Amino acid sequence: MSDAVPESPEAFEEAAEDDPSAPAPLDVPRTPTDHPGVDALLDRLGDADHLATDGHVEVYEDVHRGLRDALTALDARPGPQGPAPSYGQHRS
Repeated sequence: MSDAVPESPEAFEEAAEDDPSAPAPLDVPRTPTDHPGVDALLDRLGDADHLATDGHVEVYEDVHRGLRDALTALDARPGPQGPAPSYGQHRS
């Protein structure tokens, strides 16, 4: 059995057919978020489909780091201002 990772999706599929213990894609659907950076990170998860299990950690850590950075950027960006508080302006 070879430890080589197939170079293309076609080679990957052929290797999986020849060796039932070879990595197999999970085919988990990914729904677009309309946020290009997040969508690219979610697409990156598909890279794990073509790797042996020990290669998944690098992909997951990369995606996790990117998603964390995207959330941090949202927290750092000022959002819309809410209505000003109305202290003591009660009408009777």
